[in-house]
Amino acid sequence: MSGKITGFLREFVFVFSIILTVLGFFILFIGITGILEGHPMNFLNLSDEIFNWSLYLLGIGFIVLIAGVWYLYSFFTNRKFILEELETNKRSELLKMHSEIKATAKHLPSKYRKMVKEKEQELKIK
Repeated sequence: MSGKITGFLREFVFVFSIILTVLGFFILFIGITGILEGHPMNFLNLSDEIFNWSLYLLGIGFIVLIAGVWYLYSFFTNRKFILEELETNKRSELLKMHSEIKATAKHLPSKYRKMVKEKEQELKIK
């Protein structure tokens, strides 16, 4: 069961990281506006009970925002690494980084694992 969930999350890691980033930014914004007691910026028409929890929302928003940005950065870094390494047409260069390429491709959507497999077949690597 956890393998299916992990596989599903890997397929949509880009979308989920963007959702986490936006959600974290929104919660952080609500936390900041709640702390600014002199300037109650309640233009979202939120209840006052939410602003009583503003310090907790500030912490939760910061953590969620950092997690979203981290996953987004990780996705782009791994994607860039895979695409740069697969540009080569030299078998020896690909063999040097083969284990690292395979390990990185495991953390990306299946599209990138297919690209690695096709490149292995093209250069006859097992």
